[in-house]
Amino acid sequence: GDGVHVHHHHHHHHHHHDDAHDADEIFTSWGLETPHTFAREKLESILEEMSESEKYGTVVRCKGMLPTSEKGVWMYFDMVPGQTEIRTGSPDFTGKVVVIGADLKEDLLQKAFID
Repeated sequence: GDGVHVHHHHHHHHHHHDDAHDADEIFTSWGLETPHTFAREKLESILEEMSESEKYGTVVRCKGMLPTSEKGVWMYFDMVPGQTEIRTGSPDFTGKVVVIGADLKEDLLQKAFID
């Protein structure tokens, strides 16, 4: 019925919209789930490196949520180059990080977020 039509329409529109970008660069996404707590300073420095250098590859977006060492306090973050937003929120099921970009250096990402 209706739902299928709407979904199809949306999908088609979205696909069409993406065509322009696909020609230029192929973005991949890397993700991880972690139960480890994370210091805000550490997160900030990683996001800053992503934004200002090519250390982890060409990162166009990094978002996720991580538990802090403060009980019951989590960080929810969303970074695009030049703009980083980190806010605190209530705990979720597990910490998650998603990085979207080109030529991502997955071994370095894993080190940064896991070690």
